[in-house]
Order: sequence, then structure tokens, then C-alpha cells
Amino acid sequence: MKHKVGIVDIAKKTGFSPTTVSRVLSGNASKYRISKKTEKIIQTTANELNYIPNDSARNLRTGRSKTIALIIPSLKNPFFAEIASEINAEVKKYGYITFIGDSDDDIEIEKNEMLQFVSKNIDGLIIAPCGEESEHLIKAQNEGLPLICIDRYFEDCNLSFVSSDNYEGAYSATKYLIQQGHENIACIQGVRHSVPNKQRVKGFLDALSEEGIQTYSVSGDDFSEQNGYIESKLLLQKKNKPTAIFALSNTIAMGCLKAFKEENVKLPDDISLIAFDENPYINYIDPPLTCISQPLEDICKIAVKMLFSKIMDKEDTTKRILLKTTLKIKESVKKR
Repeated sequence: MKHKVGIVDIAKKTGFSPTTVSRVLSGNASKYRISKKTEKIIQTTANELNYIPNDSARNLRTGRSKTIALIIPSLKNPFFAEIASEINAEVKKYGYITFIGDSDDDIEIEKNEMLQFVSKNIDGLIIAPCGEESEHLIKAQNEGLPLICIDRYFEDCNLSFVSSDNYEGAYSATKYLIQQGHENIACIQGVRHSVPNKQRVKGFLDALSEEGIQTYSVSGDDFSEQNGYIESKLLLQKKNKPTAIFALSNTIAMGCLKAFKEENVKLPDDISLIAFDENPYINYIDPPLTCISQPLEDICKIAVKMLFSKIMDKEDTTKRILLKTTLKIKESVKKR
């Protein structure tokens, strides 16, 4: 096995004491008034010998692992994959590394991944919780783990979160469909117990109620392409078919499009479609999809900033942040 270069090796080659070498390589040269010349010699020698710092030793000194964990419901979902990419990029700016876990929308997997990450001495956790249970998260926070919920969250406990204003987004999307003359609208929802889904459905129903519209449906149970596909196939078999579908995620919308193609249903001539979430690919669909765009980059930046306030500054105030969405009108909704 190849010998791993250590502080003693650098000390022997340079002639300086291990203590001096350690102080230079830990960034404390100026603190101990070590000369620039000595510092340069030690740094140059360390580079020549391919010295790699011992993270375990550093962690013992600082009490930090320089790692955080991110747990999301599905890396297959473009929305959560984008969250992972944005979070990872932001965390790097702090000199930290991100461990990423995929709970597969299973609460037991989520709990197990969380235990594994905690055992690795992570400094903090960002999570899009997949279930209705929050006890394991509250327990971890009470035991000192800095924790932020992202996208999905709990309304009735002291866990900080940052998400979109899902209610307002769904409300504005439904109002737009009504303004375009649609009075028979189907909503295909995602994971029913998740707060974003419940808020989106509420926004949908409230907008219809205000206009006195009673011809509608709410169906589905997953933020997946398959759910959108199955529910669309069923809706297209109805005698009184909806004139518009509101898909509560872009993945659901993709399933709708697959069903439309198989049934020779033309968008938007035969049926209109609007999606909650934006992704670059929806601009290349013919026609491009009208959608509710979430400020995903801002959500991720704020979540990371909140987490590091807890890590660095020991900030323990519970923060609940909802960001405004944007209705982006394209060509998938027809005026009736």
C-alpha cells in the first residue's frame, strides 16, 4: 500500500517542526507569526509530496464535518433533481460537501437514510419530507441537528421551511382557465397528504367556488408521469369530457401528453392543459405548455442560507418562508 504523506514527512523534508508544519497547513501561520518564507516552503513541499489533509483529525479539532445532507423524495423527478443540483452548487460555496439521499417517497427509507447521515456526523440537513410524520425530524432538531424543510413542509410544528406559495399558484392557474371560458376542468393531483398538493387543490377548488363552477373533478395520487397518464386515459373516456386539465406537476403533465397522443387528442384544440412547475423541456413541446413557474433557484439559495445560519451562528428561530409563483402563458390553453 502506498504510504500516505503526513505532517511528519513534510517536517522531515523541510527541517521545520511538526507543530510549525501543522500550523501552516491549518491556515494559522499568521496567528503564530510564522514568516511568509517559511509558510511558502512548507506549502510548496506539501504540494510536491501530494499531501492530503486528514479530514477526521480536522473534524475533531473544529467539531464540524464540513458536510450536509439533502434528502428528497425522488431523483427521477426533474423538479427534485433540479433542487439537488441547485443545493449542491450553493453548499459548495461554503466549502462543504453534500450527501444526497432519495427516499423514494417512502417514510421508512427517509428515516433510515437520515439515521445513516446523522451517523456520519453531518453538520446539517435539508429535506423535502415524504410523509405525514414529523416526529423523527423534530427529535433530530431537538438533539442539535440544524434542519430545514424545502418544498414540502409541516404547517403545525416548529420546523423551518422554504417553499412556494402553492395555494396562490394553483388559484391563479385555475382563474386563468376560467377566464379563457373553461367550465369543466379536471385536476390531476400528486401525493395527497403532502402540503404542496393540499394547498394546490385548495387553490383550485376556491377559484372554482368563487365563480360558482360545479363541473370539475380531482383525481390521482402521485407526482408521477404514470399517474398523469392513467388519470388522463380515464378522463378521456368520460361522456362529459373536461375541456381543460390542470396537472399539479410537470411530470403529471408529461403523462397527460402521452395519453393525448395515444387517443389522438390534439392540444389545445381538443383539450387544454396547464401544469404546476416549469422545466426547460416544456418549452420544446409542441405547443409549449402554459405553467405555474416556481422560483426554484431562490428557494434553494434561501434554504441553504437558512441552514448555514443555524450551523455557523447557532440561529434557532423558526422561519416559514413562502415565495410567489409566476403564471407563464404559452400555447397549451385555448380560449373557448
